[in-house]
Amino acid sequence: MKRNVTLEEISDGRLYGGNDMVKADCHGCKGCHKCCTGMGNSVLLDPYDIYRLRQGLGKTLAQLLAEETVELSVTDGVILPNMKMAGEEERCAFLDGEGRCGIHAHRPGICRLFPLGRFYENGDFRYFLQTGECREAGRTKVKVSKWIDTPDQGRNHAFICQWHSLLNALEEKVSGAEDLEEAKRLNLLMLQTFYIEEYDTGRDFYGQFEERLMSWRAASGLSC
Repeated sequence: MKRNVTLEEISDGRLYGGNDMVKADCHGCKGCHKCCTGMGNSVLLDPYDIYRLRQGLGKTLAQLLAEETVELSVTDGVILPNMKMAGEEERCAFLDGEGRCGIHAHRPGICRLFPLGRFYENGDFRYFLQTGECREAGRTKVKVSKWIDTPDQGRNHAFICQWHSLLNALEEKVSGAEDLEEAKRLNLLMLQTFYIEEYDTGRDFYGQFEERLMSWRAASGLSC
């Protein structure tokens, strides 16, 4: 999700790599779950998030949608799944009764990042520290790669860059498109190719993504 703000407005002004130390560790949040409430549709899920949820919960996207823990929304003209906020408090549907994450081991990438964000530039990205999002005053420094806690981070980084490029190409094609049927076709094709078609959790994710990316390029006519 794009934000029309400058880094100076929302961060400490620095950009970080995976080996850098950043003041992000809030020591288990001590029962706080403010970042898991009132987030609207901003906790977007990428294909690796769906794969990881499939591994951890044994459920497909269709099942998560039926259970209303995940929903579909339109972001920058593109239809994408996101974590659903529910109830008067607008809590993430996966929070337990004590306000703790019920899927912490396989939580989405955006949740792993927080309070970090990604700054994309020239086909790559680095991380920045959001200074106004987490109210914990006693955060300490932690290595970025350790904080994100994702295996095979080199391949994951490459996947995120590819996925960002794909979404940019799709957004450019469908936003304000005069051919609404073509925009709908591309959105549905993207959802079917990367989300609805079940992933084999016994196989490497990145190999499956590359296969689907080749299929997407051929069927969509978009280069990304």
